[in-house]
Amino acid sequence: MLITSRSGEEYKVQVGNRDFFIDLLFYHRGLQCLIAFELKTDRFEPEYPGKLNFYLEALDRDVKKQNENPSIGILLCKDKDAAVVEYALSRTLSPTLIAEYKTQLPDKKLLQQKLTEMFENSTGPE
Repeated sequence: MLITSRSGEEYKVQVGNRDFFIDLLFYHRGLQCLIAFELKTDRFEPEYPGKLNFYLEALDRDVKKQNENPSIGILLCKDKDAAVVEYALSRTLSPTLIAEYKTQLPDKKLLQQKLTEMFENSTGPE
């Protein structure tokens, strides 16, 4: 489930008298928790995890229901320098992973093959 304040917009959280905006917010039914995505169109910067942790704290204090698990944050950056990531996360107590994303799709034939496999595996005898 994608949670947005208005269709297709960032999710607004208010802390104090200020508004902050989470790029994407989902709810994972199996994990029973909110999942916040921060999308960065540039390389990883050391301040990004701090901002994401701030959002997770706001979600857990003000949005999360009592029966739900703590929120999870996912930070996607266009690029990363492994040394900068290591230094930025060295004192972090929470499990953290930084991922790069590609701006180019895989080969069309590979995508078609994977989609065909997915549909074949999902349509079994009922």
